[in-house]
Amino acid sequence: MEHVSAAATLDVRGTVTGWSEGARRLTGYPAEEAVGRSARDLLAQEPPPRALSELSGEALLRHRDGSVRALSLRGLPLLGADGTPSGYAVTVEPPDGRALRLTGETFQQASLSMSVHDTRQRYLRVNDTARRMLGLPQEDLIGQRLSDVMEEVDADGSGFMRHLRQVVDTGRPAHYETFTPASSLLGEHAWTIEMWPVRDASDEVVAVAVAGFESTAQHRTRQRLALLNEAATGIGTTLDVVRTAEELIDLLVPRFADFASVDLLEWVLGSVEPFAVPAEDIELRRVAHSAATEGFPRASVHLGETDVYPPYSAPARALREGRAVLSVPGDPDFDRWMRVRNEQAPHNRAFRESVRSTLAVPLRARGTTLGVAVAVRSGEHAPYVEDDVVLAEELASRAAVCVDNACRFARERSTALALQHSLLPKDLPGQAAVEVAHRYLPSVSAAGIGGDWFDVIPLSGSRVALVVGDVVGHGIPSTATMGRLCTAVRTLADVDLPPDELLTHLDDLVSHLAAGDVGEEVAELGATCLYAVYDPVTRHLALAAAGHPAPAVVLPDGTTRLVRMTAGPPLGVGGLPFEATELELPEGSVVALYTDGLVEDRDRDVDHATAELCRALTAPASSLDALCDTVLKAVMPEEPSDDVALLLARTRALGADQIRTWDVLPDPVHVAAVRRSVNEQLARWGLEEAAFVTELVVSELVTNAIRYGEPPIQLRIIRDSALICEVSDASSTSPHLRRAHAYDEGGRGLLLVAQLTQRWGSRQTGSGKTIWAEQALPEE
Repeated sequence: MEHVSAAATLDVRGTVTGWSEGARRLTGYPAEEAVGRSARDLLAQEPPPRALSELSGEALLRHRDGSVRALSLRGLPLLGADGTPSGYAVTVEPPDGRALRLTGETFQQASLSMSVHDTRQRYLRVNDTARRMLGLPQEDLIGQRLSDVMEEVDADGSGFMRHLRQVVDTGRPAHYETFTPASSLLGEHAWTIEMWPVRDASDEVVAVAVAGFESTAQHRTRQRLALLNEAATGIGTTLDVVRTAEELIDLLVPRFADFASVDLLEWVLGSVEPFAVPAEDIELRRVAHSAATEGFPRASVHLGETDVYPPYSAPARALREGRAVLSVPGDPDFDRWMRVRNEQAPHNRAFRESVRSTLAVPLRARGTTLGVAVAVRSGEHAPYVEDDVVLAEELASRAAVCVDNACRFARERSTALALQHSLLPKDLPGQAAVEVAHRYLPSVSAAGIGGDWFDVIPLSGSRVALVVGDVVGHGIPSTATMGRLCTAVRTLADVDLPPDELLTHLDDLVSHLAAGDVGEEVAELGATCLYAVYDPVTRHLALAAAGHPAPAVVLPDGTTRLVRMTAGPPLGVGGLPFEATELELPEGSVVALYTDGLVEDRDRDVDHATAELCRALTAPASSLDALCDTVLKAVMPEEPSDDVALLLARTRALGADQIRTWDVLPDPVHVAAVRRSVNEQLARWGLEEAAFVTELVVSELVTNAIRYGEPPIQLRIIRDSALICEVSDASSTSPHLRRAHAYDEGGRGLLLVAQLTQRWGSRQTGSGKTIWAEQALPEE
């Protein structure tokens, strides 16, 4: 009578003669009220005929409080000495008593692992699934704690036993998930555990019921999704091939592998184009590896070294076949490879003997094979399965795309850098006007090489042009545009245009280039530029800017300031004027021209950085070249996001003994006197050898000015690195070479000048034009 709720005895007439405590709780009637009464008085309806004799039946009980409850009655006759019934024993069960009897079978046969524990965490009952899972018979479990039969269950103090105590102490259900390692009694599985308190009639917790659902598949799925999610953000954070490989290894070890490595084909680490995977032995370079246990195993191939993989090895097969290769001990190729490895690196023999499986996955992106990633599981970890292969291929695919992006970036960066270096000045020629030093540092950001440039251009009359510019954008297109602009500036400088006029022509060029492009590149095609001209004769610096930062000037007394000037619009805006600024500089002044990458950055204040630049320019330095390094160290951001160009120029001045000037009357009869004066000056300079050519050049230029120009006319000769003759007049009409016919009386003067001198030309001035010619000084 395991499930009996109540019991009573009746005499043969149906009068109650005995009443149990369970009957009292069921009906509400105490024994003193029930005994002696007819059983019919306790029923809500007349019982069926012969209910007692049939020993069973359904009845409706009227509770003492007036409510009605359904009951299932079972009657058992009490026989007297003569064998006839002297009374009846009646047991009463709720109408779902049969369901309660089935509950035991349901518990026992449940597919979930189920158990009941007392308040001291000891087993009271376990079902068949739990016993099979633990591998122990019920008699070995009843009265024992789980920690007695499986010591590692509560090793970390936060597992099964702690939650049992928590349910007893709080009276509240508990839910948690756990993972048992392969070394445990349960094996490598994930579990979802539900615990709830079991209470008695007085609402006191007397036991804890436990149901465990194996969620290994769900757990591994979540792990795979977590790894893929981390791969999306954790691999490819930089455009560096080696760092990308290291990020893949960090993701694999220790969650997916006990040891992992990444080997790449040699060309991937260079800037050459890809080539096919060889069919036989494959040479790979190790770029990253890691082990779950520090120092074990010791890598057979050191970082940066190369290793040759035979055709039967898993990495070589993965590369050649373009698919993941799963190997386990017992495979002929695997065992053969391990024997070779043991001979090459016997110190790792113990690790290799514990290997459960290896997984070699090719790194392929956009149809190109880059290398291979190898993952190894050893010891007590479960071997790789097909789901692991799919995950590894997905991770390797993401890593390969990032490695390929890094390779493409490296190739483009190398190409852009080579192109830029070919366009930038290498060895600036010595200048009488200025002493120069420069630095160019390409950007290290993912955006690529920018379009910064600088130049020092010799001009006529010992003058020099200082140029610095910056093209919008990065990469080869910006570098190519920089080359165009650099060439254009040199061409316009040769015409000897003033700074503001030169920028106007350069602005037109950029506008035309943009109009010739299509698509979104039109908006990105633009540039800034600063063009300055220094004259060592007058010590004047004339400059104009197109959207470019103003230069800084350090005077000989140490005073530093930014040049006050109007920046003007960037090149390519079109339709807006540029304004020139002119200032006189003492000899020995330092002019600092730079691009915005030196002072501008996302996390920096431009005004503060510019002030640092001015302070750095006053720092003591042994040379102008050393001052460049000092400025960069003090001002440049640690990781500049843009290219940095810096050009320093220390001004010089020509002495009065190097220059001689004559005012020429506009009459041909005075040409002879001018020639004599020039010859006398050359004699004082010790340049008698140059007198004959100089006399012809002066005669032709002065005669042309008198004949075709307008007064006032002036002759100036300058002794510098070359001997320069300049003739100025008030006419703005520029001369040009022409081929004279056989019977022409004139027209051969400029042709003669061009033949006798190194170079010649004309430039416009504020009051007219100047015709000049340079000839080499005689060798001493």
